Amino acid sequence: MHRLRRSERHIQDMTDLKKQAADESTVSETAPRVIPPAEHPITLDMIDRDALTVLRRLGEAGFAAYLVGGGVRDLYLGGTPKDFDISTNARPGQIRKLFRNSRTIGSRFRLVQVFFHKNHVIEVSTLRSLSEHDLDGPQAILAPNNTFGTLDQDAQRRDLTINSLFFEIENKTIIDYVGGIDDLDHSLVRIVGDPDRRIHNDPVRMLRAIRHAARNNFRIERQSWQTICEQHHKLSLCPPSRLRDELFRDLHGGYFKAWLELALDSGLFFDILPLYERTLCEKACGDESCCDQLRRVVAVIDRLTMKVKESGGQPLHNDFLVAFLLIPWANVRFDLIAQRLKGAAAFQFSKKLRQALDEEIGAQLNLRRSSRQEMVTLLANLPFFIQHHQEGDDGWPKWLRKKSYFKKCSLFFACWQDAVAEQEVPDQLLDIVRPAAVEGSERRAKGRRGKRHSGGGVRPAFSSKHQDGIFGLKNRMSHGKKKNR
Repeated sequence: MHRLRRSERHIQDMTDLKKQAADESTVSETAPRVIPPAEHPITLDMIDRDALTVLRRLGEAGFAAYLVGGGVRDLYLGGTPKDFDISTNARPGQIRKLFRNSRTIGSRFRLVQVFFHKNHVIEVSTLRSLSEHDLDGPQAILAPNNTFGTLDQDAQRRDLTINSLFFEIENKTIIDYVGGIDDLDHSLVRIVGDPDRRIHNDPVRMLRAIRHAARNNFRIERQSWQTICEQHHKLSLCPPSRLRDELFRDLHGGYFKAWLELALDSGLFFDILPLYERTLCEKACGDESCCDQLRRVVAVIDRLTMKVKESGGQPLHNDFLVAFLLIPWANVRFDLIAQRLKGAAAFQFSKKLRQALDEEIGAQLNLRRSSRQEMVTLLANLPFFIQHHQEGDDGWPKWLRKKSYFKKCSLFFACWQDAVAEQEVPDQLLDIVRPAAVEGSERRAKGRRGKRHSGGGVRPAFSSKHQDGIFGLKNRMSHGKKKNR
């Protein structure tokens, strides 16, 4: 049985290799533009040490290996890449043999994760084939991709020209097959190949184009932008979980305000959050429109995200950010800020809010039930916190401070105050600890440590200087016997 399976697997592998050879024979590899070290700013000391280790070991084993994608883009722009991804002509099994500290992941296309000190991960992928980028391939949306290819083919199948660059460490050159360097020099985001075909095959590419334009303050190339404006409705064909993950990524990026403007102008925003399509032009609070209030909210999200990143605090939770993003909608739909409800009426209002979230965003973004309930808790309690603040009471009631949701709701209220009154959110609510406080806590912890005795070791907690007691307490029975004697 096992031999039969192996033979079937071998036949399938041979079929894939023949198909790949046929595809490669029909396409002539284009000549790349090679940028020498004197014409670009990237040096080896700018590259992560673990990534250099992987690149050098692959090279020593006889394989070609390149720093790819966002790492090259960010280094060229003078930034610090979040990830240093590597592509090579080595197959996943060959990569695993070179790196024992690795594992294979992925179903559509296998990647190898190489692990280093402090859980640092370098992802290594095999160059993918021309059949994947669908310039002449099938019209299927999100077609399976599981074949390997050449450097040129790998560049052509990537989403944006600025993400299709390769850097090789031997000659310290950048290899560009798609004009990515020119687009970087001109602050331009361009979809690789025919935008209409590429977006049809994977509509999420529209979100990536907008992300990189917002993050780097780039313009989107005219043909790519026109196609996004015409095809944005195709996002509904994507799995909700992909749209949700892309939205979460942008919410945490620190550039969400710029992203919002591009998403609104293209119409793409309403494909991700359709509940705003009917409410955005209405009055959200007083004379302020829902759209203006949304811009205020988004500006706060960016400020807090950057503050947390720069100070090393805990990132805000996805449920928290989405709930905060929905306040303008809730103001239009339920007059949220003006609500003054207690008891059964407040409970019924929460149920109505939960039902609306389930119908209008829960399925759209494939949110868990616990996530929806968390968002309802934050939104439904906001009016009470606002009312308490307006009444000028000193401090929060003791019964409220005992509630499990108090900390999150007080942060939610503080963020709202930042949006409407520009009152800065306190560091302690964001779990930000300043360096001086950290040092003080370390000194206090050090002072609480057990003293060392003459033997050089730390005395155990149950030890005692006295032979007739433990935990510093004398043994009453032995003490009584001594007294009787």
